Amino acid sequence: MKAELQKVLDSYSDVLPLSVLNEISESVPSSISKKDLTNVLDTTKALFLNAKVNPGECVGLVSAESIGEPGTQMTLNTFHFAGVAEMNVTTGLPRIIEIFDAQKTIKTPMMEVYLLPPHNTIENVKKFALNLKQTMFSEFITEYALDMFDQTLKVTLSQVMLDDHGVTAKDLVKALKTKAKGFTVTCEETSVTFTQKAKVEEIKALYDMKAKLATVRVKGLKGIAQVLPVKRGEEYIVLTSGRNLKDVLAMPEVDPTRTISNDINEIYAVLGIEAVRQAVINEVYKVIEAQGLNIDIRHIMLVADIMCASGVLKGITRYGVVKEKASVLARASFETPIRHLINAALEGEIDGLTSVVENVMINQPVPLGTGLPGLITKLK
Repeated sequence: MKAELQKVLDSYSDVLPLSVLNEISESVPSSISKKDLTNVLDTTKALFLNAKVNPGECVGLVSAESIGEPGTQMTLNTFHFAGVAEMNVTTGLPRIIEIFDAQKTIKTPMMEVYLLPPHNTIENVKKFALNLKQTMFSEFITEYALDMFDQTLKVTLSQVMLDDHGVTAKDLVKALKTKAKGFTVTCEETSVTFTQKAKVEEIKALYDMKAKLATVRVKGLKGIAQVLPVKRGEEYIVLTSGRNLKDVLAMPEVDPTRTISNDINEIYAVLGIEAVRQAVINEVYKVIEAQGLNIDIRHIMLVADIMCASGVLKGITRYGVVKEKASVLARASFETPIRHLINAALEGEIDGLTSVVENVMINQPVPLGTGLPGLITKLK
């Protein structure tokens, strides 16, 4: 861009945000005249100032109403992927509650795993999905045989499963190393035999061994119970039931810039506070769009900002954001009022009545909108 045009842009740097100015400089043709550029900037400035919130505007109340009113119209059902019972997804109001409360355990944890080329073709994505899914030892077993006299437990393996996963009986035995203490393990092509070392009349150890086999992970990532390759546009991605963002992002085939989890606590732990703020906005907006409702994104952004403002992810609950409120009456109005009032009395807290809730409680005008400016007069 010419130096004189750049000067015109720079003169608006105290009025318009840098991102808006950059967008304008990229969008306008390089042959634009100084006068036209000034017109564009003046129009943008007018729109920008018009979009700003007026001082004293009760943004919190407006956001609460704007989210709460459509929220009452949300359906409470969940929808399913056709024919895959394990891949049902929490939607509607229960999902919004999960996000805003920052719940530690969510009902249907999921991930969308995007792959880098050439792994995102149909042939490669199936192979990758099989490696991703956590496969337990018990899935390979077709039958158990317990011999009381010889104190042995023999398990027969499914040849089809072994071929599908590209493993042998020896590979399975390696995964058992730590679990099979006190047993001699011998393996043939499609069977594994556990013989008790100590010859005792104790059959319980064999039963315990049988139970342990169900918990041994042979391959795949911990926590990923189901996988489903799906087509998105021109490429294939893997949807997972269950989550393990940290380990998935470490895999060389995965595109780390697009892979996401729907558990905001996990995103906070792995990617930090900025990422979780964006995740809260995206996840809530996804639910609202799926329900066919229309809420301005700025209301959701405000809630996300409040949840992340302290640098730590906090839910909108009595243990999260509400606990941080300066006003005693505002805390008491949410939940467990007696406890808040007693604690405040013991500590001798003072309430400055600076916000909405506490003024409504004691029947005073709220310090917002027309109630914000005060009037000073000289008394005779």
